[in-house]
Parts: sequence; structure tokens; C-alpha cells
Amino acid sequence: MDTFYTENELRKLGIKSYGKNVFIGRNAILYNPELLEIGHDVRIDDFCILSGKIKLCNYVHLSHFCGLYGGKKGIFMEDFSGLSSKVTVYAASDDYSGESMTNPMVPGEYKPGSIDKEVIIKKHAIIGAGSVLLPGVVIAQGCSVGSMSLCIKSTEPWSINAGVPAKKIKDRAKDILLLEEKFRKNYD
Repeated sequence: MDTFYTENELRKLGIKSYGKNVFIGRNAILYNPELLEIGHDVRIDDFCILSGKIKLCNYVHLSHFCGLYGGKKGIFMEDFSGLSSKVTVYAASDDYSGESMTNPMVPGEYKPGSIDKEVIIKKHAIIGAGSVLLPGVVIAQGCSVGSMSLCIKSTEPWSINAGVPAKKIKDRAKDILLLEEKFRKNYD
């Protein structure tokens, strides 16, 4: 049995839209596929869970065991971005203060403190294994986030960030831009 869905099988999943060269592992779970937009040259590995509004642009990779919870506002991953294994991205979250009820089975009127803010992962950003991104975070262009980091605030462009909470460690090289230029000449 093939590891990824065939083109015929992809059509039957009910995905809102997808481009060419899309690979989705047979053991990935897609809740609300009608809210999922996928560009071209995208790979979603087994055991990923995608739920809510999500847009994956071109040349995006989600490694094994990632969880993307887009809620109503959504998660947006730009070109050449990627998530290492076990990364979790939340665009929606319950309120943990005790001033609001929690869990998806409780109607919204009883959850006044719920948070729903889009998460954006910009072009050439990469998130290390086991990291968590919370609602409202923007991972800026060219950023890298080290493994096991907790992103509660947006990052600066072309920075390397790590820790709990994640903080800038140093600047990141921009050689990727030259490589992208060469890549596009050969593949676009």
C-alpha cells in the first residue's frame, strides 16, 4: 500500500483546494477539510492532525505528529515554511483563568474568554521539533524556532529564536534567498 493518498483519493477527501504534487499521509487526520487550502509541492506526513481554517502555500512540509488547530481565524503557512515533528500550532484556545468554561462540547456563549487569533508562519520560516505556537503569533520571514520552544509572541524577521518562552538568540543568515532564486530558475 502506498504511504500517501493517490490523486483520485485526494479528490474524495473534500479539501477546499489543492495544487499539484501534494502528498498527504494516509494516517493524517483532516477535520473540516472544506476549510483546508493547499498550494503545490506540499507534504503532510502521517499522524498529523489538521483542524479548522488552514492555508498551506507552496513548498510546505508538515512532519510527523504535527497538530494544526486553526479555529475560525486560521493558520497560514507561506512558501518554503515547515514544521518539524511534533510541532503544535494553535489559532484557537480556551481561557484557562476559570472565568470561562472550556472544551469544544460547551456552546460559545459559556466560553466568553475563548481566544481565536490567526497564526502566520512567513516565508522561509522553520519551526523545530516539539515547539508550540499560540494564538496571534506571527513567525516572521526567514525565522527559525529551536526545538521545544514556546512561542507566545511574534518574532523578528531573519532571527533564530529558542526557549520557554522563545526569545531571539541571534540573527539568521539570508543565504536561503539566493538559493530560492536559483531554485525558481530551475523549477518554476
